[in-house]
Amino acid sequence: MDIQATHIPAFDDNGADVASLEPSPDEGVRHCLQLLGNAGLRPTRQRLALGQLLFLGGHRHVTAESLYEEAMAANAYLSLATVYNTLNQFTEAGLLRRIAADGIKSFFDTDTSVHPHFYLEGEDVLVDVADGLAFTKIPEALPGHEIARLDVIVHLRRKPT
Repeated sequence: MDIQATHIPAFDDNGADVASLEPSPDEGVRHCLQLLGNAGLRPTRQRLALGQLLFLGGHRHVTAESLYEEAMAANAYLSLATVYNTLNQFTEAGLLRRIAADGIKSFFDTDTSVHPHFYLEGEDVLVDVADGLAFTKIPEALPGHEIARLDVIVHLRRKPT
């Protein structure tokens, strides 16, 4: 009688095939793993999925809603609450910068350096201001305080035609 070896998949608690969940990471995944690790964040499935969308396509400004739509289009099925929570975690870890352009909607900027923005009213678009903006004087901080950062948002609207 011949005995043949059979492949028995490894299962986690949810019954998923663990072996199929661990492909060799491509460069993008490795980059996100490094970013999350350097920021002290555990690389959960949600953080990796959103991190790849945010950090692998170059500098960008997103809202939670726009990132949610992008994640759904990429078949990364997450709730909007998970997207908000992850964006807040990335911001607290220093990976993103929150920009409250209009007092209602927040944008998240992947460029955390100090730089000014244009906000296009009526279009809900945030754009970096090109180099050349300079301040000759900023106010002194209140006693016992220091300036943490300076946010400059120039609101634009289309001229009537």
